[in-house]
Amino acid sequence: MSEGPAALDVFGQARLGPITLRNRVIKAATFEGMTRGAQVSDELIEFHRRHAAGGVGMTTVAYCAVAPEGRTGRHQLWMRPETLPGLRRLTEAVHAEAAAVSAQIGHAGPVASGRSNRVPALGPSRSFRLQSGQVVRRATGGDIERITHAHAHAARLAIEAGFDAVEIHLGHNYFASSFLSPRINKRRDEYGGPLANRAKVALDTARAVREEVGDQIAILAKLNMDDGVPGGLGLDESLQVARWLERDGSVDALELTAGSSLLNPMYLFRGDAPIRELAAAFPQPVRLGIHLTGDRFMRSYPYREAYLLDSARRFRAALKLPLILLGGISQRATIDLAMAEGFEFVAMARALLREPDLINRFQTDPSTRSLCVHCNKCMPTIYTGTHCVLAEPAGRPRPPG
Repeated sequence: MSEGPAALDVFGQARLGPITLRNRVIKAATFEGMTRGAQVSDELIEFHRRHAAGGVGMTTVAYCAVAPEGRTGRHQLWMRPETLPGLRRLTEAVHAEAAAVSAQIGHAGPVASGRSNRVPALGPSRSFRLQSGQVVRRATGGDIERITHAHAHAARLAIEAGFDAVEIHLGHNYFASSFLSPRINKRRDEYGGPLANRAKVALDTARAVREEVGDQIAILAKLNMDDGVPGGLGLDESLQVARWLERDGSVDALELTAGSSLLNPMYLFRGDAPIRELAAAFPQPVRLGIHLTGDRFMRSYPYREAYLLDSARRFRAALKLPLILLGGISQRATIDLAMAEGFEFVAMARALLREPDLINRFQTDPSTRSLCVHCNKCMPTIYTGTHCVLAEPAGRPRPPG
């Protein structure tokens, strides 16, 4: 945490582990839906080049699975030597715009699509997913060891591809996060029960990545502060996991998130749940199932600026580790508030989908107002290429009048 009363300058250069960013705004990972055949596409490259040109200090490529069964769909990118040529073109395009680029690495665990991947999804305990109609297989000790090493291998490939950082996914009830959750993790071995056991996968994964890459690139972790479901991981336990990560020195910064892609996705996004639009993205009978059960799975929460700030303050007060504030950041005043409260970075997503050049305009004119209306209709577009449905194809739409 920074010393002294002065707030950090969001547009000043910022150290993040071994790298220096041109400013303190990070384009958060939002699955792009632009990796058909699990390969980098020209559309994916242009997506991140556009955000880099728009002014962010670093953009994050999501989602780079560490193993083929760790994908939420068979077209999702997974880190292997065959992806390196495309990834190098992507990192070079971002660097040409003077921004840095991070690869979000992770394993979807019980959130993975077993049917699409043609191999069962893995979780801490055997379970049945009503939404997808699939059985989640209990991960063996060998599975856990393999996936831990796969994260280290993915980080090594990220270096070869020219990435400046990796972001380890420890949130949203993906593999490591599902082990942290007492609601999902019913094991009675060394990976279940007390928090120290449930945290072993997350901590060992971060250590393995650090041991593999050292200080060659920055290492971030995306950590749930709260699963947003009864019996899930809560603030007190999450804060202890953060303390252990800080103690280990395995990460250079934490991005603080919330919610469960498995049980309560709107707890992260807030605002209206786009059930009708999501259903339209699927064929029957899945479409009918979403219409019938969507309001129970995708509960709506009121949107407000910086809606994760109250929870994140507890982490800021307890940790010296650099923290990245996420959640409901769409205005310059919100960014300045985060800097004033000691958060070293902010992460933005939906507002930048609407206006990729928003950060440049914030710097030129601090009174600039984001056009994002938080309708969440961008969420279902991940199946056809993530974009703001209200924006003109060429970029920022003109305001009416």
